[in-house]
Amino acid sequence: SFLFRLFPLREHGMNWRAKPLTCQEIQAFRKSKEVMDRFIRAYKLMLGFYGISLVNEETGELERAENWRERFENLNRFSHNNLRITRILKCLGEMGYEDYQVHLVKFFLTETLVKETLPNVKRSALDYFLFTVRSKEKRRELIHYAWQHFKPQSSFVWGPRDKLQKYR
Repeated sequence: SFLFRLFPLREHGMNWRAKPLTCQEIQAFRKSKEVMDRFIRAYKLMLGFYGISLVNEETGELERAENWRERFENLNRFSHNNLRITRILKCLGEMGYEDYQVHLVKFFLTETLVKETLPNVKRSALDYFLFTVRSKEKRRELIHYAWQHFKPQSSFVWGPRDKLQKYR
């Protein structure tokens, strides 16, 4: 699949013929400005497909694209997109774009839990997207953010309630 070539990982995806990346290949990719420029172009392309715009390439900050309504309809209707987003998030981590991971996960948590525009993405955002974030500290912040906006809070199972209540 073209997604494997755009967002390769060190693990097997749904296409078992595709070979996982090695650590050496990842290091070589990360050292190549051309490869990394292409990677960001591919990321922007996929974001556009999902109705999202990359506002700041330095930070990874995102916002809804102009066509977000129709694109979100597509995201809500077809759950295979959730697997693709998980793959993109994992690849962002492999390629050293951990800040991008945080912004994309927070974007989906905001749209699913706060704005409630993507109800069919909510489970994937909580079960999968959150746990692709490599930084333990950032992941904790995101879990706390999700807990703050989850309804009903008493049904939140993605972190220990006592720690979430004390979190600063």
